[in-house]
Amino acid sequence: MKTNHIYNSVERLAELLKVGARQAGAAHGLQPVQLEVLNYLSACNKYSDTPMAVTEYLGQTKGTVSQTIKTLEKKELVIKTADENDKRISHIAVTPLGREILNEHLPTEMFVNACSTLSNPAQEQVLSALTSLLTSVIKSNNMKTFGTCYSCRHNHKHDDESYFCNLLKEPLRDSDVLLICREHENSSDD
Repeated sequence: MKTNHIYNSVERLAELLKVGARQAGAAHGLQPVQLEVLNYLSACNKYSDTPMAVTEYLGQTKGTVSQTIKTLEKKELVIKTADENDKRISHIAVTPLGREILNEHLPTEMFVNACSTLSNPAQEQVLSALTSLLTSVIKSNNMKTFGTCYSCRHNHKHDDESYFCNLLKEPLRDSDVLLICREHENSSDD
C-alpha cells in the first residue's frame, strides 16, 4: 500500500498551504486559522454559520474557535448576531472587509502559481484524486461531509426549478444550494 507516501505528500502540501496562508494573512495581522475561519464562513449557509459548526468543520477546539472569532470581530472582519428564535445561538457573518481580504488572498498566490503550471487535464486529475481521498477519509471515519446543498439527499428540486430542504422543511434560494451545510448528507449514500 502507498498509505505512507500519500500521507507524507498530503501532510507536506498542508504545511506549504499554511506557509502561504501565513504570508497572505501577515499584511492584515491574521494567522492561518483566522483565514480558515473566514474562508469557511464565507462559503457556508445560515444553518452552518455558528461557532459550533466552525468547530466541527475545522476540527479545532471550542476555545480556539471562540478566540479566533473574537479576534476577527475586533478586526471588523466578521459580525456576530444572536439567532432570532434561540438567543443562545450566535450566527457569524463575514463583513465586506473580510470578503475583500479573502478575495485578495485566497487561494494564496503560492497555490495559484502552482496550479497554473498544471494543464487542464492534470488539474482535473488532481481534483478527482483529492475529492476521492477526502470522501474516503470522511466515510471511513464516519465524519460529517459538510457538502453543498446541491449534492445533498435532503435537497429537492421542484418542477418550477425551486429548491426545498426536506430535512429542515424550508425553501432554499438558488444561491443556498451552492453553500456548505453542516446537515449535508451525500445523495449517493442512499
